[in-house]
Amino acid sequence: MRRAIDRYPSLFLILALLMIWQVTFWMVGRNALLPPAETVLHLIQLLQTARFWGHIAETGAAFLIALSIAIVAGLAIGIALGMNRTAAEVFEPFLLAGNSIPKIALYPIVLLIFGIGMPAKIAFGAIHGVVPVAIFTLTACTNIPPILVRAASAMRLTRWDTVRSVLLPAALPDIFSGIRIGFSLTLIGTILGEMFGSQRGLGYLLMTAIGLQNIQVIMSVTLLLVFVAATVNSLLLMQDRRLRNPAG
Repeated sequence: MRRAIDRYPSLFLILALLMIWQVTFWMVGRNALLPPAETVLHLIQLLQTARFWGHIAETGAAFLIALSIAIVAGLAIGIALGMNRTAAEVFEPFLLAGNSIPKIALYPIVLLIFGIGMPAKIAFGAIHGVVPVAIFTLTACTNIPPILVRAASAMRLTRWDTVRSVLLPAALPDIFSGIRIGFSLTLIGTILGEMFGSQRGLGYLLMTAIGLQNIQVIMSVTLLLVFVAATVNSLLLMQDRRLRNPAG
């Protein structure tokens, strides 16, 4: 049994979570929760409707754009500060402070600037993801051995060549970790943006179901989001481990 758990930890984790879910359902009842099997069946029914796929497409488009903005902006901020140690020491506390601010407090400002719709939820998703990418990139750049930077300077590499040939390859594992965390936070931000300022998307569907106390839709949408997030995060984590241990 121990060998099986060590060999397939994710499978046993899923089975354990399903058992906890089922036991919790027996404890709290149908008014607050659905059993796993019934939730899966209802999700399959929703996936057979064009309207539900429209909400998925809306959320997917907003999320991909927000994630792209978060990665590009986070890399730019992290690299720009990481290449200048004085700037890194000055601005890193501000990045850490910005990361600790509850982003939901900024949502009224986002709505005032972008209005209700796609731009607002893209902006809100990007706000969640950009800071962790920037922090991890900054930390990765400042932790690069100085000998590599001096070698690039001795070879008279341009700033862009130094970034492309020295900085990025050396910092890639930590940068990828930041992107992995940024992925999760951007997804959360996009869903929250849809819940409070959109008329389409999975977040809007979830908020509407909460208002109507539609447990079936709440559980089905939540299960879909958890499944997608867990699957992608597992793949990103595998790639992260390969970058940190190429020989393994």
